[in-house]
Amino acid sequence: MSVPLPEYFRYAAPEVGGVRINCAIAGEGPPVLLLHGYPQTHLIWHHVAPALAGEFTVVLADLRGYGDSAKPAGGTNSAAYAKRAMAADQVGLMRQFGFDRFGVAGHDRGGRVGHRMALDHPDAVSRLAVLDIVPTRHTFAHADAGFGLGYYHWFFLAAGNGIPERLIGGDPEFWIRARMTSRHRGGVPFDPAAMAEYVRCFADPAAISASCADYRAAASVDLEHDNADFDAGRRVRCPVLALWGAESFVGRTYDVTSVWRAYAPDVRGEPLPADHYLPEEAPRETTDALRAFFLESSQPA
Repeated sequence: MSVPLPEYFRYAAPEVGGVRINCAIAGEGPPVLLLHGYPQTHLIWHHVAPALAGEFTVVLADLRGYGDSAKPAGGTNSAAYAKRAMAADQVGLMRQFGFDRFGVAGHDRGGRVGHRMALDHPDAVSRLAVLDIVPTRHTFAHADAGFGLGYYHWFFLAAGNGIPERLIGGDPEFWIRARMTSRHRGGVPFDPAAMAEYVRCFADPAAISASCADYRAAASVDLEHDNADFDAGRRVRCPVLALWGAESFVGRTYDVTSVWRAYAPDVRGEPLPADHYLPEEAPRETTDALRAFFLESSQPA
């Protein structure tokens, strides 16, 4: 089964600070970095990226620990998967392609990496789009029974003693398909080739371990960094676009743009006709929103 990206996308896997980051690149124009979420890879953008490549240089990257990127030992060492480390990977990757300043769009975990990137590297991130998330700090501060049931995987994956690794490793394909199909309502079906790639990558025990370390970081070191920044008054300086699924837990639970305005002064947003996986469920609407947002930064003043 072929990978669902056009052949003109060029693959590379440079080392960034000793960590290999797998990516695909195509197009010409202002650079835009596209980051995926859990439990996908860069292929979540397989509908959107070709449509954007006509006007932008698009870079689709696998986060460390995911896809075909390197998977540093994590385990209980959540610092290896702190969003600060993952953000630094991506800034370094873009610099290797000659891009010192660029737009970022991140879905799910990729949006959290993008948020940290905009805080730690404000001179690098010109615009930030976050897809179907509110900030990690806000979610933990406002967790209730609904969040615990709707986002139980946050707590399951962060558990210790090898519990999630052992249970997911018993049938990773079931876990991937169950997670994704439970958060898809209508719209464009998942591409079988993309799904097969998600399963292939996640069947690697190192990927399961790394993804658990990612969630352990969210509940520990990431919160420490987020609280320190918020208490110090540091906010995202660049324009922010928040997109969310009209049928998603995020869309049904939060006033998304109002939440983000506590973390960034320049925020706009809109719901899209989807559940969680916007780039796959609502690719046309996602493309149109991202295109308009990122084109603004390339227009003459």
